[in-house]
Parts: sequence; C-alpha cells; structure tokens
Amino acid sequence: MEIGIDSFAALFDNGTNQKPSGAEAMGQLLDRIERADQVGLDVFGIGEHHREQFLDSAPAVILAAAASRTKRIRLTSAVTVLSAIDPVRAFQEYATLDLISQGRAEMVVGRGSSIEAFPLFGFDLDDYDELFAEKLDLLLRIREQEKLHWSGKFRPALTGQGIYPRPMQPQLPIWLGVGGTPASFVRAGTLGLPLMVAIIGGDTHRFRPLVDLYREAGRRAGHAPEQLQVGLHSLGYVAETTEQAVEEFFPGYARSFTERARERGGSAITRGMFDAQAGPKGALLVGSPEEVAAKILRHSEALGGVSRVTFQQDVAALPHDEIMRSIELLGTRVAPLLRTVVA
Repeated sequence: MEIGIDSFAALFDNGTNQKPSGAEAMGQLLDRIERADQVGLDVFGIGEHHREQFLDSAPAVILAAAASRTKRIRLTSAVTVLSAIDPVRAFQEYATLDLISQGRAEMVVGRGSSIEAFPLFGFDLDDYDELFAEKLDLLLRIREQEKLHWSGKFRPALTGQGIYPRPMQPQLPIWLGVGGTPASFVRAGTLGLPLMVAIIGGDTHRFRPLVDLYREAGRRAGHAPEQLQVGLHSLGYVAETTEQAVEEFFPGYARSFTERARERGGSAITRGMFDAQAGPKGALLVGSPEEVAAKILRHSEALGGVSRVTFQQDVAALPHDEIMRSIELLGTRVAPLLRTVVA
C-alpha cells in the first residue's frame, strides 16, 4: 500500500491573524514535499483551485520545483480540473514534469468539485460532464499517440500534429479522481483507469457499492483485476498520541468547515460531529500512528482493497512545524505498518 500527501497550498486563517505570505507558504510547501521524500513517503499531490485562499492554480509548476529537491517520491496532480484545461497543454506540462523528475510524474484528473475554473476560462457549467468526457478521451489518446487525428465539440480539431515532449515513462500514469457519482466510477472502470476516491466526510464504508461498480465495469470491459487500483484521499493528521492529534487538528478543522457550511446555509461544526467523523468508520484519519494505520486497514478491507492512501492536512490551518512532524510520523511509523499489506 502506498502512502502519500495531497496539498491544496492553502492559506487558511489559523485564528491568530499570523497567516504567512504567499512566498513564505510556498517555501514551506516545498519543504514539506522534500521532507516527505526524505522519510520515504510514496507520493505527493498538488490540487488545483482558482480562489484567493489557495496557491495551487498552477500545480505542474509547483511539482517541477519540488522535482529538483526530491529523489524518489512520485509527484502528481490532485486533481487536474480537466474540464477547464486544454488536454494538449495538460499532457505537455506533465510530460515535461516527467522528464524533469526522471520518470516520477503522474496525473489525477477530474471534473472538479470547485467550479470557479469554468467561468474563469470561459466554459459553461451546463457542459460540465460533456466537457470532461471529451477532454478525457483526448488526453488518453494523446498518451497513446504522438500524432493523431481528432475532432470534438469544445476544442479545435487535431489533424496529425505531434504532441511533444513525450514523457520518460513508457505510459504517463493517469488516475481518475471521483467523489460520489456512480457514473464516474463506471467510467473509470470501463476505461481501466486507476481510481482515486475523495472521501472527506461520512462513513467511508458506504462507498463499497460504488467501488464494486468500478470493479464490475472494469471486468466487463476486459481489464485485469490488478489494473483496477483504488486509492483513497482523506483528511488526516498524525501526532504521537490520538489525544494530541485531535486537540491540534480540531480547532482549524471546525473553523474551516463551519465557514464552508455557513456559506451554504448550514450550521457550525461541533466537537460531537468531529468525534463521529474521527471514529472507527468515519472518514477522518486523525490519531496516533498505530490508530491511523489500523483505521486505514479497516477502510481497505471494507472497500475490497486499497492500494494508495493520501492525507490532506491543509484544512486545519496547522502550523508548519506540526505538519512537518505529522509527515515524519507518516513516513517513519504509519507507512511501515501498511506496506506489508497487499491491496
């Protein structure tokens, strides 16, 4: 089982009015990726948003900077909002990253749960799924062919032009990032793409029917079971003890999710709500190394086998030194407990 981290390069208020500058936050992010590499984590992902609170609007640029400071960790988007980007350009960026990193680049592509990219780049939300389907088709065809003939509704046709550079890897890994839409799980299985499931709330075990849909669609399409990998993206944080992890993570988590809930007419996050999410079946991976590892194993068993787990820690607006300590514990204590598991 691979263990990694996803970051949205967030600039959330930590409640002290001492938010770092954009330059300071970017420097800290690169330090975290370097530390993740040093402690043996498998993958680091950078999201994509186009809002004031995030610095990740150009994830390939951040990952390229990280490539020069790391040696073995895989570097991926988390996720590329493919509906609002040109697949030709996206492939070129990540093929370039693959060359810079000596074959460590990946992509996780999705429709995007944040919709600000659509008006920003002139796309219509009414075309939400149709845009993604067409652009995913083109991206996968570019991955297979240097030169191709292709036409679609949302982009000028390709008439045999070459798409360069080509990556160092024989085939650039592309995962499909999904939330809770059954059709998205079926699409990933039909295409034989590895699946990254974002579960940031509720009971992780309830996603088993959707994962089964994915595997059944893949089987029907003729893909080998080992090709149908399942990854899990969850909010998480590790400290020496579960009590310490909860006390450090909860205040920022509650503040962030309360603000989000109020934007949508919801209510404040209570400690009871948090404790339910941090319980045995809840989505939050917050606790001691041993408790978090045990919880991941329960999730993996419930979902029929998970091959990758990535932690998203930004939401709690934690101090840099606490995130660095969590990264070290993930690499030195959580990952060794999980790597013996066959998904």
